[in-house]
Amino acid sequence: MAEKFTIDGDDDYPAIVDSGVDIDSVQSSEPQLCLDPLVCYRGVEIMRQEHVVLKDVNLSVCPGELVYLIGRVGSGKSSLIKTMYADVPVLEGEATVMGYDLRHLRRRDVPMLRRSIGIVFQDFQLLTDRTVYANLRFVLEATGWRNRSDIDERIEEVLSRLGMATKSYKMPHELSGGEQQRIAIARALLNSPRLILADEPTGNLDPDTGDRIATYLSEIAASGVAVVMATHNLSLIDRFPGRVVRCEDKRLVL
Repeated sequence: MAEKFTIDGDDDYPAIVDSGVDIDSVQSSEPQLCLDPLVCYRGVEIMRQEHVVLKDVNLSVCPGELVYLIGRVGSGKSSLIKTMYADVPVLEGEATVMGYDLRHLRRRDVPMLRRSIGIVFQDFQLLTDRTVYANLRFVLEATGWRNRSDIDERIEEVLSRLGMATKSYKMPHELSGGEQQRIAIARALLNSPRLILADEPTGNLDPDTGDRIATYLSEIAASGVAVVMATHNLSLIDRFPGRVVRCEDKRLVL
């Protein structure tokens, strides 16, 4: 079982300084070897609207890894992440995520796959008509939680880990962008996933807030959860080391 992590939400983290690093100069790194990867792609081809986005994708992600997906706009980072939670189909090759065969995934099994994954979106995707607590309760009830005391305890636990325990009564519009993203991360942690997918989680945030969000995700990976993060912010890679995978010329450079 992955170790729990705790982060003081009132800590002040230094702001990210834009290093001006050219994306082409960032070196990819060697994958971690493991016998039971959470993500395993072999010879995968990804298409969007009849256009090949990525081809011959070979990728494994192991527990506790922090994997950065980098590349220029339109290089396929988001499309690759979306295949991992069955939002974009895999039509060629072999692809498994959390033990699910994506090539032969039945529609009725898609919710079960997504319950085993935590997803963090760039635009937060919180329900704007209800409080933070109601947002999180909705997810738990939709994934089979029924006992009210268990629900309350779990919500309090994840909010406390992200330093947001005092914000449960707030509406999303009453929160800053960084606070909304922390709630989104708390939501992703609700069902104790072994894999978190984060698609440009700092893209809509100022550098200082983005640094704090990256700190949380790095801590989550250190606790034993695999984190796959698409990002344009190359300075994060220096501050929070992880494996770098580059999307380039419709291929992954590992």
